[in-house]
Amino acid sequence: MDQRERITPFQIFLLFLSLYVLLALGAQTFFHLSSEMQRLLRYLDYLVCFFFFIDFCQRFYRAESKLHYMKWGWIDLLASVPVMGQFQAARVFRVILIFRLIRALRSIQTVIDVVFRNRAEGVFATAATATVLLVAFGAIAMLLIEGPVPESRINTAEDALWWAFVTITTVGYGDYYPVTLGGRIVAVIVMIGGVGLFGSFAAYIGSLFVADENDDADRQQRAQREMMRHLNRQMEEMRHEIAGLRASLDNRSALSDEAGENEARPRSPARDDP
Repeated sequence: MDQRERITPFQIFLLFLSLYVLLALGAQTFFHLSSEMQRLLRYLDYLVCFFFFIDFCQRFYRAESKLHYMKWGWIDLLASVPVMGQFQAARVFRVILIFRLIRALRSIQTVIDVVFRNRAEGVFATAATATVLLVAFGAIAMLLIEGPVPESRINTAEDALWWAFVTITTVGYGDYYPVTLGGRIVAVIVMIGGVGLFGSFAAYIGSLFVADENDDADRQQRAQREMMRHLNRQMEEMRHEIAGLRASLDNRSALSDEAGENEARPRSPARDDP
């Protein structure tokens, strides 16, 4: 990542996804996970790789020199490859990408400045980050708590992901639901978070319409100000022209009066020589 590149809210979103990637890699490395949990992490890895690939496409499209960008851009591309099979080396490039993101975002103050530079974009990026992380950790927690329980219907990776998406959107089909106290506590957290997050999305969409109306009003005000400036310039030019014409008329009137006085003045009689 170029240090001189302007940091965007999307980069903040990628940073938090990268931190999740570090946690997931650590869990897969140091803990023995069930086959269903490994499948769930693999599904979530596909989702993260999708966003990483979008970031790579945006950078490649905006790059003035595609060849110069690929000097380091190949790391971004390999970091967007899902971690599986012969692509296990993508883990290394994923970690390199994370350190590059952290190096660009030098401090927490930088993150705060980016989020509050444009409040609408900041709210959207924050809500999107919280939504993805809430789905991920909600599905993981639900599978950990409800998976070993025989009475529970949430015992596969697909069930946990479906439950997380349905719950965070407050749809609540009721086909999958927790039966343990811990699972219900997780469900309450996901539901409350979903209500707040989708309210933030609605506020962001509303701000887009308000911004369009404000832009139209600003354009009209700028056009009116420009018209007033043009009229003032024309009036000033007319004022100068009228002053010039008045001065010219005054000069002509003065010359005419002087000529009349010269004609009315009596001439002295000529003397005869002796």
